[in-house]
Amino acid sequence: MTKAIKFNKITKRLPKHLHKFIVKQPYANYTAQNQAVWRYVMRINIDFLSKVADKSYIEGLKKAGISEDNIPKMEGMNRILKDIGWAAVSVDGFIPPNAFMEFQAYNVLVIASDIRTLKHIEYTPAPDIIHEAAGHAPIISNPEYAEYLRRFGEIGSKAISSAKDFEMYEAIRLLSILKEDPNSSEEKINKAQSKVEALQHNMGELSEMAQIRNLHWWTVEYGLIGDINNPKIYGAGLLSSINESKHCLTNKVKKIPYSIEAASQSFDITKPQPQLFVTPNFAYLSYILEEFANKMSLRTGGLKGIQKLIKSKSLGTIELSTGIQISGVFTNVIVEENKPVYFQTVGPTALASRDKELIGHGTTYHAEGFGSPLGKLKGINLAIEDMFPKDLEVYGIYEGKKTTLLFEGNIKVEGDVITGKRDLQGKIILISFKNCTVTHNKTVLFQPDWGIYDMAVGKDIISAYAGPASINSFKNKSKISTKKTHTIKYSNGELRLHKLYKQVAKMRIKETVSIELLEQIFSTLKEDYPSDWLLTLEIYELILNSKTTLEEDVLDHLKNLSEYENLITSGIQLLKK
Repeated sequence: MTKAIKFNKITKRLPKHLHKFIVKQPYANYTAQNQAVWRYVMRINIDFLSKVADKSYIEGLKKAGISEDNIPKMEGMNRILKDIGWAAVSVDGFIPPNAFMEFQAYNVLVIASDIRTLKHIEYTPAPDIIHEAAGHAPIISNPEYAEYLRRFGEIGSKAISSAKDFEMYEAIRLLSILKEDPNSSEEKINKAQSKVEALQHNMGELSEMAQIRNLHWWTVEYGLIGDINNPKIYGAGLLSSINESKHCLTNKVKKIPYSIEAASQSFDITKPQPQLFVTPNFAYLSYILEEFANKMSLRTGGLKGIQKLIKSKSLGTIELSTGIQISGVFTNVIVEENKPVYFQTVGPTALASRDKELIGHGTTYHAEGFGSPLGKLKGINLAIEDMFPKDLEVYGIYEGKKTTLLFEGNIKVEGDVITGKRDLQGKIILISFKNCTVTHNKTVLFQPDWGIYDMAVGKDIISAYAGPASINSFKNKSKISTKKTHTIKYSNGELRLHKLYKQVAKMRIKETVSIELLEQIFSTLKEDYPSDWLLTLEIYELILNSKTTLEEDVLDHLKNLSEYENLITSGIQLLKK
């Protein structure tokens, strides 16, 4: 799929494991009705948002190469975005949160390639190109916000998930797919909705990922900025929703000063938000992000950090006090006196230092897992990592020596020292043994016939985070959903309607209006598609002030479509401006 996609200097930096999420924008599949939906939403939004959105919005539309007339092409956006150091790629709907944020860390916006249906013109539960391109892209023209977004991606991609987080992601993804497909049965939608609601009420303690997703939601998606009594809009979810952009500024929605407390405020993606957070400026977003990051296992490590990784059942990394990094799926930690004294992974594991894989210590070599002690040796105040070569010799840790190392946590390592690895500063980070037995009290953790025992050196876990240390260690670190966005199957009647949209669009583009042809199209509309208000409005635009009988007939027909009164009234008012 990605072979047909052109990468530029920014997207070329993306690690290969993210490539599988990128799809070719299906531009040829957009119908004339899709283009009309884009045009209507953009024109209404730009008119309204020019008064109530952060000033970066209107400026940013131009800088991102987004026009109100046509759905943007990814290639065109990228030619313009590169001037502000960003790029955009097309993806299929929701992608996993860690992957989404990792794209951001590389200054790449992910843009859902589908567009909302006419039924969901005011608000869609699924990510679409209006939300992504016209919502997210413009605000990154503000340098302070762009850096916040990049930094958020960098930190957020390291947040540890719970096992339920991916289940929730899959449930929301399925619900959004079903709701946006007009051919989905009510039974399937209700079943998917029930699953999302059940999960929402049974998530347990919020994981780091759940909390940072909350921060993302209340800023990047649904954020307000400025004076709390008269805020402006900058969140993409508000910028792309005709309804919520107006509703959010009313007194019906509670306004709360933005703080780290937003991390604990969960949200319901299927409903309008009852409260919103207001940041005084974009710089304050980064301040709160750093405050939250200081509480993450990424920066605190320790027993809690590795326990979070074990609970996540996903690929993660711990970094020890020597700087050695162990990446894999953590399954066990032995604890003595509330301190971790031994850890274990299962399956492919890789060792690294400074985010670069140690030569010879990749997933092929450590295919069955990895385990190592933590802490100091018993009765010795000097930790192994702080020992100079003479100290190591005194304590029997040198090549060819058969030695016994007894750690404070009752972990015993007995074997013949083969060699050690040091970092650039000369600090020892790994010691390898042959004929080695490792025990905790009477429990055997490693035995000689298993091969070489590699012992990571480090007395403390200083960091624990999601994903690998080296991006090249694990080729398939990100799961990709098996649930694909549905390609809408149009009936013959719908296809005929789309042709009528196309005929009207051609007249507008060529600026050659045929009243006779429009009369025929309007007659067909009234006969076969009496509730399609958008094409009727498109026709009205072409004949406005023409003083023809057709103009009166079209306006009367629009006024009779009471079900869509607000949408039609807004459209007519805009045309008459």
